[in-house]
Amino acid sequence: MPKIRKIAERPHQIVERVAEFIKEGDLEGVVSMFHPNCKIAMDPIQAPMEGHDAVRIIFTDFVDNRVNLKGAVSGEMINGDTAILQGDWRIEDSNGELLGGGVSTEVAKQLDHGGWVYFIDCLIKVPKPVRD
Repeated sequence: MPKIRKIAERPHQIVERVAEFIKEGDLEGVVSMFHPNCKIAMDPIQAPMEGHDAVRIIFTDFVDNRVNLKGAVSGEMINGDTAILQGDWRIEDSNGELLGGGVSTEVAKQLDHGGWVYFIDCLIKVPKPVRD
């Protein structure tokens, strides 16, 4: 039986769920907050990455190290099953040391089960890699 996970009932809750799944060490939970055909731009000079495999690559270190992701959504506009979000975010290690942060713009889509997921995740500032 598949694991039942929390969903984001509103687009602005996606970042909260991602943060919870990181703290729980649940990489597949993080993946569940992204559309299967998502695009993620982690670096403005590199091509966006695509799909759930990209999410796993990007978030594995964060989940393994159980960093603290703190996000604050400053704007949310919903049109049917699509939303655009703007927000500030920061990533801290377990001691509260800042590892990275910045501003982001995301496009979210609502899935058939009613939950919202990231469809396009465009970070404007890239976190430095997390190391043990």
